[in-house]
Amino acid sequence: MTDQTSSPVDEPAPETTPEPELLFDVPVTRPRGQVVLHVDQAGYLPLVNRLHEQGHLMCVDLTAVDYLTFEADRGLPPHIEPERFEVVANFLSHAQRSRVRVRVQVPESEPSLPSITDVCPGADALERDVFDMFGITFTGHPDLSRILMPEDWVGHPLRKDYNSGRIPVQFKNPVSIPDVVTP
Repeated sequence: MTDQTSSPVDEPAPETTPEPELLFDVPVTRPRGQVVLHVDQAGYLPLVNRLHEQGHLMCVDLTAVDYLTFEADRGLPPHIEPERFEVVANFLSHAQRSRVRVRVQVPESEPSLPSITDVCPGADALERDVFDMFGITFTGHPDLSRILMPEDWVGHPLRKDYNSGRIPVQFKNPVSIPDVVTP
């Protein structure tokens, strides 16, 4: 007579999300070999200051993306919640010959970030462009006004929910074109 004891059933280990790699205390990804830092709204300005201290002195580009209808993978680290808007800034270090991209998720309910114009004066027009086209405000910006659209324009043309109907072209003082004389 043999006593059969039940053996413990091999249960699969609970699925754990690996901790993301950190750089400057924020999650980093490396798509196509480029360093991409994923920071929240509160950490954006401190991160830009740290990048500046480390030699990334030039903001070569700053733009936004509206992900309203986008449903594919956005390449975010596991602990970063996707939001409707994302501000993307690229910084350059000439001395180190390196680039760093910063991605900030910006919620639709509070579309604002601190301005980086005190650290990177060249971002002035770039932030105004993002404000004008997407409606994302930059607190502390010295002149956050429209840069492309007329001051009285209603809406933000690069938002996915902006009505893209036909806009009539307005000409001031139209010039008549003389008839072309052929010999």
